[in-house]
This record gives sequence, structure tokens and C-alpha cells, in this order.
Amino acid sequence: MEKAKISVIQLFAMMFLFELGSALVVSYGVTAKKDAWLAILLGMCGGIALFFIYYALFRQYRNLPLTGYARKIFGKYVGWIIGLLYVVYFLYSAARNLRDFGDLLLSSTMPKTPLLALNILLVLSICYVLYLGIEVLGRTAEVFIVILIFLGLIGNLFVYFSGNIKLHNLQPFLENGWKPIVTTAFPLITFFPFGQMITFTMLLPYLNRPELAKKVSLSAVILSGLVLSYTISLNIAVLGIETVERSTFPLLSTIGKVNLFEFIQRLDSIVVFTFLITMFFKTSISLYCAVIGIVDLFKLKNHQQIVLPMGVILLFLSMAIASDFSEHIEEGLDIIMYPLHVPFMVVIPLLMLLVALIRNGFKKKGRSKSNET
Repeated sequence: MEKAKISVIQLFAMMFLFELGSALVVSYGVTAKKDAWLAILLGMCGGIALFFIYYALFRQYRNLPLTGYARKIFGKYVGWIIGLLYVVYFLYSAARNLRDFGDLLLSSTMPKTPLLALNILLVLSICYVLYLGIEVLGRTAEVFIVILIFLGLIGNLFVYFSGNIKLHNLQPFLENGWKPIVTTAFPLITFFPFGQMITFTMLLPYLNRPELAKKVSLSAVILSGLVLSYTISLNIAVLGIETVERSTFPLLSTIGKVNLFEFIQRLDSIVVFTFLITMFFKTSISLYCAVIGIVDLFKLKNHQQIVLPMGVILLFLSMAIASDFSEHIEEGLDIIMYPLHVPFMVVIPLLMLLVALIRNGFKKKGRSKSNET
């Protein structure tokens, strides 16, 4: 494990940027139609419930990452295998994020650029930052969260001043009842992106003030949930639900409608740059967790020696997971939802927590009896 510490603000910045990720620009939660904003808020509540499982594990083993306390809970061999499975899971998540990044740039601004070339550029920049360590990634997040907030304010002001917002597009409330809202919130939105907080079980031991871990994490989850809920509401208010459902990247279309004084227009670059920031950090954090998982499991001296090899694996995995973007989206929504996310986000963490509580309970009883004698 890297000997480093990150501050509360740095952890918040990384969590916030991670949670936004690709969810900020895709047609997120639209299976709930006009009530997508409510489905996101409900899904956020489900994500908070999952986070409390991860936080309870962190409280039991404050100095260990997930791969470390898996071995403590399940034993040396079974725990090692579970840790390795989580490393593969983090690497697969990073590959999906990298593919999202490349496909958006291809479809929005660089249609004639090879996907491999775009992904290579992002992987090289990620590997460089990760080689320097988690502290550098944290300080970078501190800078870029300010830039992201600035871009968000500018983009929103232009959308408001352009007069394209039609609030009646959000009405009527509960037009199709609660069923589509609940089925969208659970499990889709609960798992993506809120359940992906499982990744930070690898990073929480780096926090210099572990007593603030719960406050920081909940703040990041709630704020990112509110931003995502607001963003999909803005998209529906500007474009209408029919257009948002058809659009792959509705935020691009929303910003694309801005036309002030026949002069301020074609502001797609704001969305693309925003997406570049969030996806850089989401992919970096997922890859870093896979790297330090390997370091922990194989007892390597430092993480730097495997950053580039893991980056190469990430690059080729991102190209191999799907033949095109539609297949990539279908895989994410339909194929991997239950067989992959449910075990790694819910079943294994719950099982680990139960075993840890039982074991630690017996240890406390044993200590109290020995003290009495």
C-alpha cells in the first residue's frame, strides 16, 4: 500500500467527480419518463443504504482496504480470491468508463478519430497521474472540481437566458404512477452510480481524518444526487421527454439549443470538457483501486511498477468489451446488472459485515471473560 494521506476536501472532490461520471451527460433515469428526477433521488437513498454497509466495514478495519479485510474476515485463501475478484471488478468498471469517454468524443466532436487513439491519450494521462500517487490525484481533484462548478454555472446561465426552458414539459407529476419510478430507482440508479461507492472502500484508509469519513461520503453522495436530478430535469424542461429518450447524450442537445444574440452558440465544448473531467477521475479512481488491490494481494513493494501494465490491460479491455456503443450500453443495462453488481455491491459486502460483526462480538466476549477471571 502506498504510504500517503488525503485530506477531507480531496476525498470529497474525488467522490463528487466520481459519482457524476458519465451519468451527467447520458439519458439517465428516463425510463421513469418525466419523473426521472424523482427516480434519481430514490435511487440515491438506496445508494446511501449501501454506503452504510461499506462504512460499517471501514469502521471495523480502519487501516485496511477491502482486499485486506476480506482476508481477515474470510481467511487467507478465500479472502485472497475474493480480493482478486474485486480487483478484476474495479478494472472492468474502469474499462467501461474509458469506453464511455471514447464513444462520447467520437459521436460528439471527433467522428473521424479512431476510438483507440482517444483511449490511448486518456490512459497515458491517467497512468502518469497514478504513477505520482493518490495525493497528486487528490490535489488534482481539488483544482478540477472548482473548474467543473464554474463550467456548470456558466452553462446554466446561458440555458436560462436563452429562454428554452419550458416547465410544462415536466408536468404532470406522477403521470405514469409510482411503478416506473420505483423500477428505475431500484436497482438501476441505486447501482449506477451510487452503488459504485464500493470503490472507495479501497481509498478510505488513506483519509487523514477517518472520523469524518461518514460526513464527507454522505455529503458527496447527496450533492451528486441532487446535481444529477436537477440535470435530467433541465434536459426534459428544454428538450421534452420524447427527445431526451431518443438522445444518447441529452445534455449536449440542451446546451446546443443555446443561441444568444445570434452570437453565443455552439457551446458543446462546455459539456465535452465537463465530461472529460468527470470521466478522467472516475476511470483514474477505478484503475487506482485495481492497482493497489494487486499491490496488497501480491505484497509488491510499490504501485508504480504495475501502473503502466495495468493501463495497457485497461486499454485493450475497453476495446474488447463491446463491438459498438449500442452493444456497450446494452451490456451495461441488461447483461451485467444482476450477475455482476448484485454480488459485488450487495451480497459480498453484507456477508463480510455479518461475519465481521459475529467474529468481533465473540472476541469482545472472550476479552471480557478473561478480564473477569
